[in-house]
Amino acid sequence: MSRRKARPARTSRPARAAVPAPAPVTAESPCPCGLAAAYGVCCGRFHAGPATAPTAALLMRSRYSAFVVRDEGYLLRTWAPETRPGEVDFDPGMRWAGLEIEETGDGTAFHQHGTVTFRARFSHDGEPGELHERSRFARHDGAWVYVDGDFLD
Repeated sequence: MSRRKARPARTSRPARAAVPAPAPVTAESPCPCGLAAAYGVCCGRFHAGPATAPTAALLMRSRYSAFVVRDEGYLLRTWAPETRPGEVDFDPGMRWAGLEIEETGDGTAFHQHGTVTFRARFSHDGEPGELHERSRFARHDGAWVYVDGDFLD
């Protein structure tokens, strides 16, 4: 979920059948971020705008959900200008399966910077995996944005 386009290592193996598309996320669906709310009133409200995430942790959750629903516009809008890529490279074989926030540092309404350490489970071409990252966030024009992150495992 960071700017780097690192993907799970590929090994030579027989070709697999196409990975089926996940069920679409609707406003009434459980939010992919894991909070006990429907997508439309949780992360979906940030994706639709103009509301912005009030904390770095909520921005992290909404960005995870944006990867799930493949909302490139939201991901780019919430990326710091100095590290923002020109586009988001969504891998068609990637399916996000769950988010766990492990730790937050600062990142509230009273801060200008914050960190969020998380684990995001996924499957890539049917193989399970996990992304463990400490992400850095900062305020840009008053709103939280993702700056960059370090892979931890």
